Amino acid sequence: MSQHILPVRIYYEDTDFSGNVYHAAYLKFFERGRTEFLRDLGIHHSELAEQGIAFAVRTMELDFVAAARIDDLLTVTTEVVENSGVRLTLAQSIYRADTVLTRARVVVVAIKTSGGPARLPADLRAKLNRP
Repeated sequence: MSQHILPVRIYYEDTDFSGNVYHAAYLKFFERGRTEFLRDLGIHHSELAEQGIAFAVRTMELDFVAAARIDDLLTVTTEVVENSGVRLTLAQSIYRADTVLTRARVVVVAIKTSGGPARLPADLRAKLNRP
């Protein structure tokens, strides 16, 4: 799959006392982007849980470039950088129009809901590898 795009509107609850988006809110936007990216591929967290599999964030590198403000309409982009049997590396960015506000490199791993690493099912890996 190529780049996934998710629009996000900034609400009062996303901002701090200065009217800028609070830094932790960007994590929520990135999470929504990853979830909708998977959903658009036909991968649903509830179905994975039925198979005893979940995703957990292993590492996340963030680069805050500029601030978003209340009422901004942002775009969260998500794309696969690397996909192995257990690990998925994603590049994510948040834009206001053509301006990059925040970038993230996220590594998520598959885990068993009972604990320990899990191998992603072959059909799921195939969906993640689609151009």
